[in-house]
Amino acid sequence: MKKKLTFIILALLCLKAFLLSMYWGSYRINVSEIFAVFLGKGENMARIAIMTIRLPRTIMAIFVAVGLATSGAILQTITKNDLADPGVMGINSGAALAAVLFVEHQTAAYYTELGEFSIYMLPLFAITGAVISAVFIYVLSCFGGFSNTRMLLTGIGVNAGINAFISFRTFRFGNNEYNKILTWTTGSLWGSGWSYVKVIVPIIVITFIIAIYNNKKLDVMQFNDEVGTGLGLNVDKARVGLLILSVVMAGTATAFAGNIGFLGLVAPHIAKKLLGNRHKAFIPASAMIAVVILIFADAISRNLFSPIELPAGITVSVIGVPYFLYLVWKNKES
Repeated sequence: MKKKLTFIILALLCLKAFLLSMYWGSYRINVSEIFAVFLGKGENMARIAIMTIRLPRTIMAIFVAVGLATSGAILQTITKNDLADPGVMGINSGAALAAVLFVEHQTAAYYTELGEFSIYMLPLFAITGAVISAVFIYVLSCFGGFSNTRMLLTGIGVNAGINAFISFRTFRFGNNEYNKILTWTTGSLWGSGWSYVKVIVPIIVITFIIAIYNNKKLDVMQFNDEVGTGLGLNVDKARVGLLILSVVMAGTATAFAGNIGFLGLVAPHIAKKLLGNRHKAFIPASAMIAVVILIFADAISRNLFSPIELPAGITVSVIGVPYFLYLVWKNKES
């Protein structure tokens, strides 16, 4: 009963966030007009605002949130640490670095030569960067025997190093390019369109289904390696496979929304508090919580200081950083 009630409340919050994203902007649209637009009616300005700008941006926010939350939930399980997060551990920054280098070196004829295929190159590069970063972190963590704590600390160190290199590279851009890259690396949904939506949706849907399908493996991975082996699980193989799944989800989300940190930390932790450790329930709950947080954060970022638009990643960090420090303090106390 508690589980059903929790999901009903989260679904209502997701709906509320979705309607807020459709309504709130420099051109405000009431709820009845929103539904009229979805029914193929409504005023022309409302149709343009919703169908061209707000709806694709909101769909992007939904799938970016699902990707980061699920990735964070998987990482927290395989590292057995509530502080694990694709942003904190350097996976997002690896994707961001690959994307920055890609943007820096693409030619003027890039879009005309590749046409529609060009939209697939950015996530491909971002996922590659995330994979390279994750492999580097994993290899370093295996020296002297794999350690969950060493993996987390290595990830934090790699994350700091990559972010420093990204900052160095961005200084090579002109003012316009520098501002765009800076906004992107801090995490922003600005400029999201239907061309991005058609790429991110199938990737996140497929990887999310795979994550749910592996819920029993994830449940076993919460125990130490000896218990997992005793229950018949090839722990090392499962860890690598789940890490790859987490990296693909985080890399895809980062390719289109930039380096939004702490979302994959906060959402799974809250979901676990609400529903316990069973992944079949808490992974979908993590995704829904992340959707609510990111849509609200994006709405605040683009409207609260209008006409100036803050990157959504900054607003998410306002929530995430205090929560991260709380978890550090809590772990120290325990």
